[in-house]
Amino acid sequence: MTIVAAVDPSPAAHRVVERAIEMAQKLDAELHVVHVFQPPSTVYPMQGMYLIDDEEMEKAEHELVWNQLEDLLTDDSIRRVELRGYPATAIVEYAEQSDAEMIVIGTRGRGGFASLVLGSTSQAVIHDAHCDVLVVKTSGQNS
Repeated sequence: MTIVAAVDPSPAAHRVVERAIEMAQKLDAELHVVHVFQPPSTVYPMQGMYLIDDEEMEKAEHELVWNQLEDLLTDDSIRRVELRGYPATAIVEYAEQSDAEMIVIGTRGRGGFASLVLGSTSQAVIHDAHCDVLVVKTSGQNS
C-alpha cells in the first residue's frame, strides 16, 4: 500500500506529514511526500519570457519545504517527490501512477465564498482522485 502526502511551503505541511506518518504506520504503508512547484504565470506580454529564473525558484522552494519538514522526514523509507505543474493535477496524476490507495492533504480552512473564488487544491484533489483522500484540518493550529 502507498500513501501520498501532498505538502506546500506553508506551516500546515508539518501537520499533514504528521498525519500521513500516523496513517502509514497504522496501515503498514509506504509513504511518498510530494511537493509540487507551480511555475509563476508572470511573463513579459510581448516576449513571452519569464520575469524570473523559475528553475532557481523551483529548486529553492523544494529545498524550503524539505528543510521545514526535516524533523519528520528522518526515516529513509519515506520517499521525497518533487514535481512541477498545477498542484491538484500533479498530485492526482502522481497518486495514480504510484498506485496510491490514499492521498493526505491539508486545507487552509477558507470559507465558502473565498474558496469558490480562489479555488482549492484540496477540493480539486478530492474531486479528481481515484483513491481515498484524507483532508487534514490545519487552520487555526500552531504547526
